Amino acid sequence: MLLPILLLSAAGFTVLTTEFIIVGLLPAIARDLEVSIPQAGLLVTLFAFTVAAFGPFLTAYFARFERRKLFISVLIMFGLANTLAAFAPNIWVMSVARLIPALGLPVFWALASETAVDIVGPDYAGRAIAKIGFGIVCATVFGIPVGTLISDAFGWRSAFGILAVIAFAKALLLFIYLPKTNLHQHQVSLRSQFRILRSPLMVGHVLLSILVFSGMFTAYTYLADILERLAGFNGTVVGWCLMGFGAVGLIGNSLGGRAVDRHPLIASMMFCAFMIAGLVALVPNIHSPLGLAAAMGIWGVTQAALFLVSHVRLMKAAPEAPAFAASLNIAGANLGIGLGAMIGGRVIDGVGLQGLGFAAAAFILASILLAIALMTFKPREVCA
Repeated sequence: MLLPILLLSAAGFTVLTTEFIIVGLLPAIARDLEVSIPQAGLLVTLFAFTVAAFGPFLTAYFARFERRKLFISVLIMFGLANTLAAFAPNIWVMSVARLIPALGLPVFWALASETAVDIVGPDYAGRAIAKIGFGIVCATVFGIPVGTLISDAFGWRSAFGILAVIAFAKALLLFIYLPKTNLHQHQVSLRSQFRILRSPLMVGHVLLSILVFSGMFTAYTYLADILERLAGFNGTVVGWCLMGFGAVGLIGNSLGGRAVDRHPLIASMMFCAFMIAGLVALVPNIHSPLGLAAAMGIWGVTQAALFLVSHVRLMKAAPEAPAFAASLNIAGANLGIGLGAMIGGRVIDGVGLQGLGFAAAAFILASILLAIALMTFKPREVCA
């Protein structure tokens, strides 16, 4: 049963690359569409807020559909949206191109995660989702930085064009090799799924995801701009730096998958604590090759780990409706991504790029405090 998980991981690479590729392309898009960096950063906010607003409802509705057809449809939609982005003449058309895939991402990610867990069983949820998450990490290892390198060589539109072709190719692979499933028949009713929102513990877990991702994306949204303007790197060097950032995420994905199966909240606190160190050390070491590499390495490992840890944490907190719980994490995470992009833009306008790491670290510190509060609330529901 490994092949279906690997196919979903490969599809997840395309889905998450579509969301995050814009991080490396942001300076080029801003220049070409004649908007400021903070204005271009609102494209990140638009995508994230759309996922947050519609993700849980779309996931709860589409959970009843046959998964093979659903996943193929999502990838075709992503291919069409990336094609539109490649030809966008202005920021408004680009906004539409970002809005469309934002509707499909939470459906794919939540239901692919649940499918993987159903295959291996809940005791190995972290390891199963780590395999799906491998595609996400590869999106940061290869998708985002290679997109940046392609943008530097051929223009940012080429990056979206190639991503569109990849999305269509992945849809074809799923059509050929992914078996039909009946897992959707085990879904509970919409009312039963939404009932988990009555739990204060679940609300706390969603808030924790919002805080974690707000912190990460206050700085990460503008990482390419930091490397260009503060470190003085050109587009090619920025691409390689982003690849290194993603590559160490492979370590974080593995560590997170193992740690979250033992205790989700302790794993969250541990990785958050190390992330604060990486965020705060980044700008002070921007002109030191070793210092910059260490700061980005710590940040990259912990960021990849927290993607996975946050996702599994919500699923374990609501075993009666894991797909819906996953969609709540995706919604909370994307609300955090959108808030982080907005707050980061305000920090840039107010104090400059050098303030991003400290602003991000404040959110991560708040998430540690909330995790401690959740542990004292009802530890039974957050353990594996």
